[in-house]
Amino acid sequence: MKSASIQSAVQSRPRLTTHALTSEDAAAMVALRGLVEPNKGRMQGIGARSTFDTIMSKVSAPEGVTTRFDTVGGVPGWWCTPTDAAAGQALLHCHGGWFNWGSAEAFRHLVGHMAARARTEAFIPDYRLAPEHPFPAALDDVQAAYRGLVERGVRRIIILGDSAGGNLALSLLSILAAFPSDLTVKPAGAVVLSPVTDLTLAGRSWESRATADPYFTRSQVVELVCSYLAGHDPADPLASPLYGSLAGLPPVCAHVGNDEVLLDDATSYVEQAIAAGVDATLDVWNGMPHGFLSGVGSLSAADQAMDAIGVFLTDRLATATNRA
Repeated sequence: MKSASIQSAVQSRPRLTTHALTSEDAAAMVALRGLVEPNKGRMQGIGARSTFDTIMSKVSAPEGVTTRFDTVGGVPGWWCTPTDAAAGQALLHCHGGWFNWGSAEAFRHLVGHMAARARTEAFIPDYRLAPEHPFPAALDDVQAAYRGLVERGVRRIIILGDSAGGNLALSLLSILAAFPSDLTVKPAGAVVLSPVTDLTLAGRSWESRATADPYFTRSQVVELVCSYLAGHDPADPLASPLYGSLAGLPPVCAHVGNDEVLLDDATSYVEQAIAAGVDATLDVWNGMPHGFLSGVGSLSAADQAMDAIGVFLTDRLATATNRA
């Protein structure tokens, strides 16, 4: 049973929240755009992996969090462990990178901030990347990692993901909901940051935010998605969670910037989840581009979003504890 305080928080939490841009963050965004927009859309193929990892590795390291390499469920990855981590629970984070880039090691600082706020260790699987390993290799790997956590005795798990990792997190969530009899541990919820939910790229924000987004272009992403799908149907619900059945999912918390082409991916998914009876919420951050939470420690929006995610994670893990 939920505690009265958690039940009250769930009932009072707004489903869709838009956050104003502070003057300090606005100035920071002007400076950021000056740096990144000359290279907009230029990151392509496996040659961009090193650059992408370098960018993600620059996220400030959280205090009181140690990291270590491990293999869970046969999948290599990295643990982020706060000094005050509770036993028997874990976060499973699927990293971003458009299915072609990214590594667990590069994302350990970003994930460490969420782990610290939840006082829970997090595992980041190094799922296989396209084009060497196209769909559904990455999804198979994160599913194996989840089951590996269960096999280790973890009894409270929340699935996280950012960007393409958000796609994998939500697809995994639907898989686990579809076969509940196969599970001894059901996920307590999910947190997704700017999730890719529609690989048909049908969202209106691909047009409406084409200029505002300082990083991605449609032609660039078409190539990356084609590399991942390798001819597979982009409307397959396992590839595009927006097209799947969302009924019966645990609570989902999503955050997205208002200045990114993936705005509609997040908005449409949360709207459909709510319509399906899911306790889903979306926070839209005005003036923020894709991946703005990487600015934790320097951007007010990133700090506020991280704190809100920490509250969600703490509440969901407490609820899972009460049901155990």
